[in-house]
Amino acid sequence: MISLDEALSLIRNRIEPLASEAITIGEARGRWLAAPVIATRTQPPFDASAMDGYAVRAADLSGMMVSLKLAGESAAGHSSERKLGPGEAFRISTGAPMPAGADQVVIQENCTRKAASIHTSEASLPGKHIRRAGLDFKIGDKLLEPVRRLSASAISLAASSGQVALAVSRQPIVGILSTGDELVEIGEPARPDQIINSLAPGLTALVREWGGQPHYLGIAKDDPADVRDKLAAIGELDLLVTIGGASVGDHDHLRRVFAEQGGDLIFEKIAIKPGKPTWFGTLGKTHVIGLPGNPVSAHVMAQLCLKPAMDRLLGVHAPATFCEATLGVELPANGERENMIRARHDPSTGLIAPLVKQDSSALSALMLSNALIRRPANAGPAASGETVEFLPLGSG
Repeated sequence: MISLDEALSLIRNRIEPLASEAITIGEARGRWLAAPVIATRTQPPFDASAMDGYAVRAADLSGMMVSLKLAGESAAGHSSERKLGPGEAFRISTGAPMPAGADQVVIQENCTRKAASIHTSEASLPGKHIRRAGLDFKIGDKLLEPVRRLSASAISLAASSGQVALAVSRQPIVGILSTGDELVEIGEPARPDQIINSLAPGLTALVREWGGQPHYLGIAKDDPADVRDKLAAIGELDLLVTIGGASVGDHDHLRRVFAEQGGDLIFEKIAIKPGKPTWFGTLGKTHVIGLPGNPVSAHVMAQLCLKPAMDRLLGVHAPATFCEATLGVELPANGERENMIRARHDPSTGLIAPLVKQDSSALSALMLSNALIRRPANAGPAASGETVEFLPLGSG
């Protein structure tokens, strides 16, 4: 067995980021940016009015009531080529280009319009209510850095800079293979000695959430021939995630068939609880992560090992961020394996406490937890009030 830190180091060192691809900006939501976004235009490209009102010359204003001749209009998308002269004003709308000669905007609420003139006692304040050209960005500015996941606001920024397509990391194709005669697919009748294959849809959701394309391969029976057929069908997967079937029982054939097929086993166990049977290797060009069959163990190890593997394929450096909290109860001494304890963290008080139910098959307990307390191997008892490390659990 190796430590979790050693396992993560091996995963990151063995997996190389995938190549990038160009996609249209409309397809980019949620994808990982692979190259910087450089502005190809200036925004705004002209001095523009920030308000509805009147474009004027500041020199014509004094803070005393003046009358200015209404000589033209500049509307959004419809600028005027006429230059503003002394004693004149242009009607102007928000976002419209400032006419030549104008250097201030008086909002319409501070003007009285009579026929072809306006009256205002606005003070002279050059530049007031004007958005200068390049206020947001200029040609050549670096607007977005890789590697970041593209949000709606990031996409709008890229679009406003003149981008039509973006370079993004290719989405990893992740196969999901369940194993075991005890499993039945969702919607199929289950015998009294069988359970529903609940992990596959959960992992499918996590793969999508973490930026990959899931490809479900079904359930491999407890039969070497069927396991062999399933592994032969992995095709051009970037990553294969197997569930269960890696123990030493008479009916666990996955690892034996993996070895027969020329698989390279990099590590076979992690000194962690839950999740000890987690393993990692390669089969041809496909990386393989084997998760335990117990539902909670599989979900915990997916957070700790599968996500870093997918991050590496995407070129993302996002190590698990462990936070600190104050224990609300005592914890007993830990054993020889690192322990990830399902817990509830209260951000308002800063307190954290383990759930009573810690069985590795209890998905209901995982749903109730929002954190994993990290207990080092061979750690002594921890008293209430001590500080402990924890990994926040997201909505997944």
